[in-house]
Amino acid sequence: MNAVIKVGGKQYKVSENDEIFIEKINANPGDVVKFDQVLMLDNQVGSPYLESVTVLGEVIKNGKQRKIRVFKYKSKDRSNRKTQGHRQPYTKIKITKIAG
Repeated sequence: MNAVIKVGGKQYKVSENDEIFIEKINANPGDVVKFDQVLMLDNQVGSPYLESVTVLGEVIKNGKQRKIRVFKYKSKDRSNRKTQGHRQPYTKIKITKIAG
């Protein structure tokens, strides 16, 4: 059984026992998370969401991704060069049940 859920402004195609990385949510490892915004379940399409369909997941861990370098500059201007780093926080979730 496949479903498309919406979490943090992004859409994820999931099935049972999948592990996904989503935007960080306030949950501790071991907590059960319920996703109500289900856009699609197999061949059923919601408008915008399907009623009475939920996806349950278990939080595996919270963390940060690898560091990326952000380099900003203006061409032909040697004084405006800036290097920054960024690590995006995430939550890793294992989908345990699709109920619908």
